[in-house]
Order: sequence, then C-alpha cells, then structure tokens
Amino acid sequence: MASDDIEDIRRVLAICFRNGGTLDALDIERILSFDMEWVAPDVAEKVVQALIGKGWLTGEEDALEPAVSLKDVQSPLGWFPRPSRLLHPAHPDGGQNKPSSSGEKPAVATPQPATSKESTLLVSDSSDPRAKLSHRLSKFIAKSSELSLDEVERRAKRKQSALQYVSIWMCLALVAREQNLSMKEIIDALAVR
Repeated sequence: MASDDIEDIRRVLAICFRNGGTLDALDIERILSFDMEWVAPDVAEKVVQALIGKGWLTGEEDALEPAVSLKDVQSPLGWFPRPSRLLHPAHPDGGQNKPSSSGEKPAVATPQPATSKESTLLVSDSSDPRAKLSHRLSKFIAKSSELSLDEVERRAKRKQSALQYVSIWMCLALVAREQNLSMKEIIDALAVR
C-alpha cells in the first residue's frame, strides 16, 4: 500500500513538473485544482503544504522543486490520484518518521491553520495574496470582454453574494469564464510573484 501511495505522489509531481525547473506554490495549486481538476482550490493549498511538510517538495515557496527523482514515472491513461493520498502523503523514503529536509517543516506548519479559518465574509480575505490582485483582474476582464469595470465588479459581487463561501478573485474568474475569456490568461493575471 505504501508503494502505491508513493507512486501516486511521484506521478502527481511528474505531471506538475513536466516542464522542468521550479514552480511557485500557487502554480502547483493551480495545476492540481484548475488544470487537472483533482481537488478544489482550497484543498490544493493544503495538498501543497502537506507535500512540503513531508519532504516531497523543497525550496522556497516561490521556487519549489521535487525532492525525489521523477525519472521514468509513467501515468496510465485516465489515471488520477486519490485526494486522501495527496492530503496525507506518505514519506518519500517509504515510511520513516521524519522527512530528509525537516528544517522546512516549521515554516510550513504555521500557514495551515490560517487557511482552515477562512471566513465566509463577502469581502476578500487579506491573507490571500490573490485577493490583492482582484482590482487588476477586474480591469483585465473589463478590457478583454469590453464590459465596463463597474459591470464586471457588479457581476462578481452578485456571484459572491449568491455563493457566499467564495473569494472575490474566484468570482472574477467565473465572470471571465462567462465572457469566454481564455482561462490561461486569467490564471496568469492571478499569478503572485
């Protein structure tokens, strides 16, 4: 069972890092939630933190890389990971209690409680770095869709009022999707560097 858990994580990392190089934690979250649709966006953040905590990912949060070799990893057609394996990953070494890079674990343990306490307020949560980009995203959507800025914001606020548990930047992404805008551009607009 542990070997299946390890192989699942290796496959996930191989898919995320298929272009090589390092990735920002938010980029990995977007791949897990928006690109591959394996988990919800709020769960994707917890998955990335769990992978860092267990030693699967190393480096700073804006330049993460896999801590294991991804050579010869193959994913069968139609394969997808179990969310429980992503949220509670096995150790990459096959079961030892401490990851090889335990120095990073304390830095990662503190953000998790903050994400689990996300409020249902209609205003953007200031701890979410993407919330700070909502005005920029509004302008981008207005320009691309040829709607007025006020209309884009009105539609986003209406969605937020109806959904209640969603952030303003996600509502703006929904407005962009309604306007048939390229979601790649929206993801790029939400990039936090």
